[in-house]
Amino acid sequence: MFESVPWLALGGERETPLPPTPVAVKPPRPSIGIALGGGAARGFAHIGVLKVLKEAGYELDAIAGTSIGAVVGGCFLAGKLQELEDWARGLNRRRMIGMLDFSLGGSGLICGNRLVQGLVRELGDMRIETLPVPFAAIATEIGPGHEIWLTRGPLVTAMRASMSLPGIFEPVRVNGRWLMDGALVNPVPVSAARALGARAVIAVNLNGELTGRGSVIPHFEVSVEPEHSQAQRRRGGVRALGAATALVRRQLGFGGRQAPRREPRSPGISSVMMEAFNVTQDRISRSRLAGDPPDASIAPRIGRIGPFDFQKAGEIIDRGAEAAMRALDEIKEAVEALA
Repeated sequence: MFESVPWLALGGERETPLPPTPVAVKPPRPSIGIALGGGAARGFAHIGVLKVLKEAGYELDAIAGTSIGAVVGGCFLAGKLQELEDWARGLNRRRMIGMLDFSLGGSGLICGNRLVQGLVRELGDMRIETLPVPFAAIATEIGPGHEIWLTRGPLVTAMRASMSLPGIFEPVRVNGRWLMDGALVNPVPVSAARALGARAVIAVNLNGELTGRGSVIPHFEVSVEPEHSQAQRRRGGVRALGAATALVRRQLGFGGRQAPRREPRSPGISSVMMEAFNVTQDRISRSRLAGDPPDASIAPRIGRIGPFDFQKAGEIIDRGAEAAMRALDEIKEAVEALA
């Protein structure tokens, strides 16, 4: 009795149905992950990188971090990046040395309890599995050398384990395993970011600007040093343990002015440890990134900044932001290619 009349004109006359207006559909974007590398104080550059990516509209679907990268990445996902930046920009040498609880009798020069207490005040008992996207903090197991991906459990504990620089910070015992800095096995954890589900992975390599470390100097002639220089080194080795704290303080800029020496002085124990760690990290990074290259790379220009230059946090953060800005075109191309 009653007829359905679609698209009825106001005058009551039947009209030809109009085709529906096409709706622009955005192509599905690939899942995006970021691998935040280790590098001690240089890691403050991650703060600037993450802020630029967020402002550019990139939503991260997975974060894997090593050492300081785990700390910054965890704070970002916990919504505490701004608090971390404010704290970092307020650092000076005196405040930094006040946070270091030295322990010459343990397995590291620094216990790390004061740093952990600061993280606990901000993050509380937050767990990794409650973060908005998958997260992994990379650590190394002492002994077998296993690469451990911390993906569940207390966030602060995972951060602390991942940043346990050998010889500097005491290792952390987790479920019967002693864990230390993840940069020994995976300095820029691209593989972990992919395993967390990311198709497009952005790598932030804090040592990418350091050139010349991979070169070889062949046919280097060995010459015998004077006996008195060798004796000086032996005496320095005997005094090394008692001077450990002073050496760390000098790394942080608290050593005071030293009288000029007429002869080259052998590097201190902390300098040797950090340089050995940097060389190892650089070599492993080259190998790992060659085998599993990222889709886009960010390399802040911080090669002249030392790993203990925490008082330069403001400059480091700004350089991280600048590097991310330079990489935006490369990131856009990589994401569009995988869409």
